[in-house]
Amino acid sequence: LSAGSRNRKRIKEKKVCRLPICASEVDLFAAHETSRKRNRTRPPPPSPLPSSESKRIPPALGNGRIYPPAARNQHYTIMQCNIRYLVNVAVKGNASLRNHGAVLGALYGRYYSTTHDADLVVIGSGPGGYVASIKAAQLGMKTVCIEKNDTLGGTCLNVGCIPSKALLNNSHYYHMAHSGDLAARGIHVENVRLDLDVLMGQKTKAVKSLTGGIAQLFKKNKITHINGFGTITGPNTVVAKKADGSEETVNTKNILIATGSEVTPFPGIEVDEETIVSSTGALKLKAVPRRLGLIGAGVIGLELGSVWGRLGAEVTAIEFLSTIGGVGIDQEVSKNFQKILTKQGMKFMLGTKVMSAAKTGSGVSVTVESVKDGSQQNLEFDVLLVCVGRRPYTEGLGLENVGIVKDDRGRVPVNSQFQTIVPSVYAIGDCIHGPMLAHKAEDEGIVCVEGMLGGHVHIDYNCVPSVVYTHPEVAWVGKNEEELKAEGVAYNVGKFPFAANSRAKTNNDTDGFVKVLADKQTDRVLGVHIIGPAAGELINESVLAMEYGASAEDVARVCHAHPTCAEALREAHTAASFGKPINF
Repeated sequence: LSAGSRNRKRIKEKKVCRLPICASEVDLFAAHETSRKRNRTRPPPPSPLPSSESKRIPPALGNGRIYPPAARNQHYTIMQCNIRYLVNVAVKGNASLRNHGAVLGALYGRYYSTTHDADLVVIGSGPGGYVASIKAAQLGMKTVCIEKNDTLGGTCLNVGCIPSKALLNNSHYYHMAHSGDLAARGIHVENVRLDLDVLMGQKTKAVKSLTGGIAQLFKKNKITHINGFGTITGPNTVVAKKADGSEETVNTKNILIATGSEVTPFPGIEVDEETIVSSTGALKLKAVPRRLGLIGAGVIGLELGSVWGRLGAEVTAIEFLSTIGGVGIDQEVSKNFQKILTKQGMKFMLGTKVMSAAKTGSGVSVTVESVKDGSQQNLEFDVLLVCVGRRPYTEGLGLENVGIVKDDRGRVPVNSQFQTIVPSVYAIGDCIHGPMLAHKAEDEGIVCVEGMLGGHVHIDYNCVPSVVYTHPEVAWVGKNEEELKAEGVAYNVGKFPFAANSRAKTNNDTDGFVKVLADKQTDRVLGVHIIGPAAGELINESVLAMEYGASAEDVARVCHAHPTCAEALREAHTAASFGKPINF
């Protein structure tokens, strides 16, 4: 334990009364300056030794000279005695100061612990960063995680995956009660009322629980958390600049960039997070808008549009492409998805581009143009949600200090080991190539850290699943039909509708189907696409099958519990392998 830790522990054990601070830090340091001038013996600087026999004392803890083990121990002993002497002199005769842990913490922390040594510094605490930090600590690496925001978890936990799923889940319950779905099941709820403040409060509670959980995991795994903006100043050095202007320097063997991504701005449209909002602003609207416009019908737009549509907004999605759902979605699934959402009340303007948007007294006026014939029209909304994707967050990291050049999309180039051109600097997650998905970043964080210690580094990006958390959910992994046709791969298709699945029928939730694509010659599963109840849960079985090279017959011959929605997955694999399902 450091002197400060021992002192705090001693105070805690004695259970002394913590009184208010009675002297300023200026007074304490005045006492220190007086005591510092007294004669003390320090070991003379010895001759240099090989690196394996020596260790550099961080400048903030010593004078930066190189000492052999014996002298180094003597140096640290004297240094710690000096620190204790400073505290004793500064608070002598003042019981309230002697017993006040905050004063001691300020002295030990602020003035003597501005430099750290680590095996790994992780910049960013999102899914990739915090998982990598924990894995590194579990493998014995001294780990420091630097996070610029006040809370851990990154975009996903604070303003992305988690809060949006909380709103999606609870808005679905409200919609079931308000739309008559519950009444059709024999459950009559009179005077259904939305309390938006409570709805938002439950979302906030879930977020705080999970971000606090990460803090506890950091504590459990002895990970040092620094709240500041991390900048790389050298191949083995990171400086964290704090909100108060102070800095902490970390000398480290390895650096891992896990800074994630940020909202992509739309040219010519200024987001104010009130009338014209990004995905962040859409998670904290103070009232349900009567008319909500979406620029973009990808995953983010459809999820947030579904939330506010269920709560009563009239939602219109404006999409430049001719299909919805974003990159990777199978076109057959996309078309069925659009039909279902249209039935739920969402409107779509496909093949349409946004020319301009301006705030008016009553909301936002948007000018759009048809891609097909160039005709224009004006649309009026109370709130406009701009959701045209995300871009890597890589500005201000000091990449230029070590010669790292970003690609034309702002991403950090890495090799198969997630190393940049600087061997000690790595990068994972949204700031490198590949889909911007939290679970992809988590996987990269784990294998990257294992690779630093000599482990095998491999991720099959074809086996990274995607999920749209609307109702019904949409999920897929592997290739879609369009990609297989473009590659000239011969394949079989197996489909099974949830309308023929016993569990879906009993739940009165039968929209959608399962679609399996298998190699025509080998029967190996090439892709699985699901639209229907619990698609995000079901897709994980397909990920496992593809990860281990399973055939459609392999999955078809696995016993599935009855009645479950997962049986639809088995039936679709049966159809792909044998030509026909059993129950359809």
